[in-house]
Amino acid sequence: MKYSKILSAALIALLCSVSCGKEESITVQEVPSSSSQVSRAEEEPTTEEFSETSETTVITSSHETQTSAGTQTTVSLSVSAVSSVSSTALSSVPAVSATVTSSAVTTVSVDTSSSNSANSNSANNSDNTNNADNNSDASQNQQEQETEPIQEESPYTAEIELGGDIKGENVTSDGDRVIISAGGDYLITGSLSDGQVYIDAPTEDKVKIILDSVDISCSYGPAILVNDAKKCTIELADGSYNVLHDGGEDKVNDGVIFSNDTLKFKGEGTLEVNSGNAHGIASDDDVVIESGTYYINSVKSGIFAHDDISINGGELEIKGGTNGIKSKGTVNINGGKTVAYGGTKEEKSSVYAGIALNYTGGELYAAGNKVTAPAVSANPYIVADFKNGLSAGTNVSLYLDGNEISSLTPHNNFRCVIILSSDIQTGSKFIANADGNETEEFTVSDIQNVFTIE
Repeated sequence: MKYSKILSAALIALLCSVSCGKEESITVQEVPSSSSQVSRAEEEPTTEEFSETSETTVITSSHETQTSAGTQTTVSLSVSAVSSVSSTALSSVPAVSATVTSSAVTTVSVDTSSSNSANSNSANNSDNTNNADNNSDASQNQQEQETEPIQEESPYTAEIELGGDIKGENVTSDGDRVIISAGGDYLITGSLSDGQVYIDAPTEDKVKIILDSVDISCSYGPAILVNDAKKCTIELADGSYNVLHDGGEDKVNDGVIFSNDTLKFKGEGTLEVNSGNAHGIASDDDVVIESGTYYINSVKSGIFAHDDISINGGELEIKGGTNGIKSKGTVNINGGKTVAYGGTKEEKSSVYAGIALNYTGGELYAAGNKVTAPAVSANPYIVADFKNGLSAGTNVSLYLDGNEISSLTPHNNFRCVIILSSDIQTGSKFIANADGNETEEFTVSDIQNVFTIE
């Protein structure tokens, strides 16, 4: 390499600290192998000094060229200055050159605190700049991610807006008729002024429809018709109010909600059912009420099933044209609160069970011309028989041990009222009040208690 270039570079680096009175030393070593040869273009003096007025600069260089192992060249340089080095002094430095004919090891050491500090500060500033750039990039990436819309996967098989869009699978529309063709969960919103939700799924498929503030009227049949499915669950969305109407003269699919299979109801919303044809809710299999609030007004039975009706929870008010609740099989009252009114025909009942009425819990207050007596009851029950009958619209208040437990206003003429409640115990005192006319006090005995009221 050229020593003049090394010395010039070193001197330039030292100028940064001369004005601060710093002292620096630079050592450059080259150690070639034994076969290396070093030549100098010209012989330099061991020590050289030069100066200018009011400025002092000393440059010392020394060289050793011959060792037993080969050739070693050592260049040492020290500079001390009060102020700056003139360009004349720099130009007077004699040129030194060395030629290394084989591989050499070169070591450069710089002893300068001010230079190191400057380099460190420069490195730190560079790191800070890089970190700032990285943080800026990360912040920009985060902002881009935050501005991107989050695509949430729907929990439903399909979302159906009646009279509007359908998003999802297994749903088609034919005019104002919405057809569900496979199992899954289907959210339904909106209204149909004259239409129907029709479910026709494979026999082993389970279908759940979630009613969220729907209003459906159908002039030719059920508002909801389950033609085929293993089971159909109707869930009332929390806080929703849903209204269904039917019409026509369909004697087969004879309910506002009709199913050839099991119907199950749940949810924390409200369902109003208005029948213009026959039954309110009807199933060829079972009807199960788990929760929710129901107002059912029907031409025939409010709830009808061929096999079983089970009320496990919820609140129901049923106004039947013939029967309030009717099952050709069994009726099970297991929970909730049910108020049911039967029709005007003498043979019709507020509650009718072809096989058995079973009571295990909850409350039932039912008024009609007749009632099926419970085959099983968890505690004593009461039947108040108004021998001469009472007119529609008569208010009957029921008291147990001095406390009013219910107040009924049947929409049709009626004769008897049945009360199923866990509050009724052996020895309880019962009184009925019909439009201000209070009955005598009756004492409850074990299980069946039929109190005749003149």
